[in-house]
Amino acid sequence: MILALGRGYMSEKTIAVVGAGVMGSGLALDLACHCYRVILKDLTADRLKRAERAIRSSYQLVKLKRGESLSVTLDEILGRVKFATDYSEFRDAEIVIENITENFEAKRHVYEDLNIICRENVLFGVNTSCISITRIASLMSSPDNIIGMHFLNPVPLKALVEVIRGRQTSDVTLERTREFLLGLGKTIVVVNDFPGFVTNRVLMLTINESIWLVQDRVAEPKDIDKIFKLGFEHKMGPLATADLIGLDTILNSLLVLHDSYKDPKFRPCPLLQVMVDAGLLGQKSGKGFFEYSAVR
Repeated sequence: MILALGRGYMSEKTIAVVGAGVMGSGLALDLACHCYRVILKDLTADRLKRAERAIRSSYQLVKLKRGESLSVTLDEILGRVKFATDYSEFRDAEIVIENITENFEAKRHVYEDLNIICRENVLFGVNTSCISITRIASLMSSPDNIIGMHFLNPVPLKALVEVIRGRQTSDVTLERTREFLLGLGKTIVVVNDFPGFVTNRVLMLTINESIWLVQDRVAEPKDIDKIFKLGFEHKMGPLATADLIGLDTILNSLLVLHDSYKDPKFRPCPLLQVMVDAGLLGQKSGKGFFEYSAVR
């Protein structure tokens, strides 16, 4: 079902985005800012309505940060985004970017559907934190078209994209990806496929150890983050970063890393599990290690 939340289609190239959470809505905003026609898909109308609200809210932040360099209006952006609860228009897409939860079985169902619906030459970007690109590619009839595109949050304001080349990713797919991302004004770093890649193999350890510090009452969250910001000149501390990403995503990523490497260093801190069970997910729930005035 296509929902009448968008403001009409344009004739630009079409990119389909699967998953309309924090990352997916930010990606849709960034793509629409660059004049792409976007199909943003999620399971329910309610999730899509939240995504539209997130796009509206994020646009104001992007406008504030970019100033006059952002000439496109919010109405123009919403006019380029179509919100959908099924895959009926994915046949028009030249690129599909998947952003759903860090769970292989959930992703497997998505890619089985995409394998049937999408055109043969579609470029599939797997926007995952930790899951193997090669494993995802094994689900597809054209595994050479699969590549990792690990965007960072918030997507419209982050230049870096970690590009992950799977075992079967072709040179053509890598070059198509490079051209696409450079057109978005991104800086890319190409890495090889290993769970967690570079960013999250390191970041998840840092966040998890910071949560252990909170659990062990070594320091308060604000003081842990202050040390990273003032001592190491990080723009955000690890716990604020965890809140931004979503503590559920952090937990799922650590579980994937722990399962992949069988290394106890990736074992999630029990406090993280308790917070996720309590619905304290960070910015998107209004409270995590810190409190937030607006819930996305």
